[in-house]
Amino acid sequence: MSGGDTASLVYSLLLLVLVGSALVSRTLPIGQTLKMALGWVGIFALIFLLVSFRPEIRVIWQRVTEELGFGGQPAISGSPMTLRKSDDGHFWVAADVNGRPMRFLVDSGATVTAISAQAARAAGIEPGGLGLKTVIETANGIVEADRATISELQVGSLRIRDHDIVISDALGDTNLLGMNFLSELESWRVEGNQMILVPKQNQSR
Repeated sequence: MSGGDTASLVYSLLLLVLVGSALVSRTLPIGQTLKMALGWVGIFALIFLLVSFRPEIRVIWQRVTEELGFGGQPAISGSPMTLRKSDDGHFWVAADVNGRPMRFLVDSGATVTAISAQAARAAGIEPGGLGLKTVIETANGIVEADRATISELQVGSLRIRDHDIVISDALGDTNLLGMNFLSELESWRVEGNQMILVPKQNQSR
């Protein structure tokens, strides 16, 4: 669904609310009718925001529950791994997406892990998010993307399940490992020409 289609959907829902409110207003006071209409508009807006920013909300929720001591088992399992900086100045890593080998650029500037449309098709990943588009910032500017989930992402010795991602044709053949992956680690750091990724230890809270 394109941005124009999304806007049309929202407009249609608002129009439906207004028409319904107009019908109800025949039996209810105008003030109560307006409150009802505004309530429905608020509900639609909340649903839209929750769907559009699901990965970001999930990351924030996980951080809050961890700080309060309610977090479950660590999302990422495996042993610490070290990446070496490539000649282009970036850190690249070989990964398996639903069992399909792929190459990722580790990008701490990317909020959410992102893969190309071609990579998504190869790994059998279907866009989710009720067909609603989100926007991401790339080196080529702001582009539209689809929300989706990787059932299992293995990065070297590290493994994570049900990992939220975005899919975009604008990425070309480049896949980005974003902050929603890195934030699930106990720590990550860059020392000289090396990046060290350390998973959380299994321990009861």
